[in-house]
Amino acid sequence: MSSEPAPLLALDLTGTFAFGLNGALTAVRAARLDVVGVVVLGMITALGGGVIRDVLIDSLPPATLVDWRFYTLAAAGGLIAFALSKHLRRIGTAITVLDALGLSAFAVIGASKALQSGLGVAPAVLLGVITAVGGGTIRDTLVGQVPSVLRSGLYAIPALVGASVTVATIEWGVYGLPAALGAALTCFLIRMIGIRFSLNAPEPPETRERKADT
Repeated sequence: MSSEPAPLLALDLTGTFAFGLNGALTAVRAARLDVVGVVVLGMITALGGGVIRDVLIDSLPPATLVDWRFYTLAAAGGLIAFALSKHLRRIGTAITVLDALGLSAFAVIGASKALQSGLGVAPAVLLGVITAVGGGTIRDTLVGQVPSVLRSGLYAIPALVGASVTVATIEWGVYGLPAALGAALTCFLIRMIGIRFSLNAPEPPETRERKADT
């Protein structure tokens, strides 16, 4: 069972459910899959990043596969998306908010766990980002899409900022629950601002010119 403080654990579990739900909804829209396919892709979205992180830092078996709450919530999100996909589209904003919470929680927890495993600052930040976006990247690849993290500039960037703040507070010796929640809030706000104003990272000039011509 997880030893995280209760607020961070609640955020982590909420993020797992939200990623399972949103990942499965993406699978429903992108490909004609049966219930098994939808639930599997939802679980991959929710658990994939954490599994990659734990394998890379040799923390086995992966934490999300040891604690039944994580894989149960991931599967539940996938099943709900399969059964209620038409209705869930009406509350897309709420699901987007939950997804941003998941992104924030995974970036912070992933970075802190990587640093505690003995990795340096830069690898810990990188694994924080991988924890946050890894599952979605695997999902998009499996359904034949360019991963959303490569198309949406303000998806990986908020995770990078949240992971960087987390690592900085640990290195400065001030990391604790308030700092962790502050790092997660920073990631969440950047992500929501990006959604609200349709912001993206700069694109190559050639890409901008092609868009202007269409």
